[in-house]
Amino acid sequence: MRCSEHSTVVRLECEYVNARIKGMKRHLLDPSVFETLILKPDVEGIIAELANTAYKDEIDKASVQYSGIMCIEVALRRDFSAAFRKILRFMKGEESEKYIKILLGRWDVQNIKTILRGKNIHIPSAEILECLIPAGELDDTTMIELLKQQDVKAVIDLLATWSISYAKPLTRNFKEYSETRDLSILEYAIDRFYYNNALRAVKGESYDDRLVREMVMTEIDVTNIKTVLKMIRDKIDVEEVRNYLIEGGISLDTEKLLTMVRAGTMEGAVKLLETTPYSFLSKVPDETLKTGKISVLEKELEKYLIKLGISRFLGDPLSIAIPIGYIWAKYNEITNIRIIARWKTADVPEKELRGELVYV
Repeated sequence: MRCSEHSTVVRLECEYVNARIKGMKRHLLDPSVFETLILKPDVEGIIAELANTAYKDEIDKASVQYSGIMCIEVALRRDFSAAFRKILRFMKGEESEKYIKILLGRWDVQNIKTILRGKNIHIPSAEILECLIPAGELDDTTMIELLKQQDVKAVIDLLATWSISYAKPLTRNFKEYSETRDLSILEYAIDRFYYNNALRAVKGESYDDRLVREMVMTEIDVTNIKTVLKMIRDKIDVEEVRNYLIEGGISLDTEKLLTMVRAGTMEGAVKLLETTPYSFLSKVPDETLKTGKISVLEKELEKYLIKLGISRFLGDPLSIAIPIGYIWAKYNEITNIRIIARWKTADVPEKELRGELVYV
């Protein structure tokens, strides 16, 4: 998509697409709006405030059928999905469409894993739906159909019936899962499938290839760190851990990751990251590390990805950098609104809530 390397016509097309996306960026919420939402006394107050923003249309539509937190969830999912489908329409048939599909694919993988986890432990479909983010190939309607399936096998079978590519690694590894009931087998299979395909698709040395490759490789690092921390917590043998690591990370190779496992403790593993871009994990309170609260570390890693993605707004204005920045900024906005809305339904201190939000 780097326009300086293409014809004048293509350059104009790039300028047009990125101008449209910059226009969408102007509709993102100002950080002050989050402060207003935090101060609202209840969910109804949040709904009323969102009706004064770019979310008005979806809030109005959702409020016809739903109320409370469900109204917000439905409106956010629909808005999120619509935003990214709009970007894909802008880029239809262009080289940049490939990059957007790769970037959005991470949420397809995340959604499928969330659905499989829910079905594996028999969580009600409504609760699973609240955790889904329809950004990629699987839209809201598709995910609702998946949630109607009885169990893990039925979900995979439906994906295969629809010829969704992610069904392939799940089908290949289902027998091993059915024998062990270890869901990590399926989760690793779909992660490896996605990341391997993504890296193959961006092997070139164009600016856009390098930019997307850096994002994908960073996500591989983050995924591997999460895997290592879980394996340490569960006291899994080092050689077994090797089978669950994904190659291709930007800063952490397999041996570095296995050295973290050999450290034997969360504290020891995190200390080994002090010379890497993930040194921020060492600032997590010692008590969190000692008690094995991996969710806290996972949230910090997610915040790192969000900030890295949004920073792409500062890249070449005639490249895939602008869409990357918007995708992560929109995701961050949706995530922040969800956190605030859910906080209103739980007895959570305001200080703790603010610690969950990401301001960029």
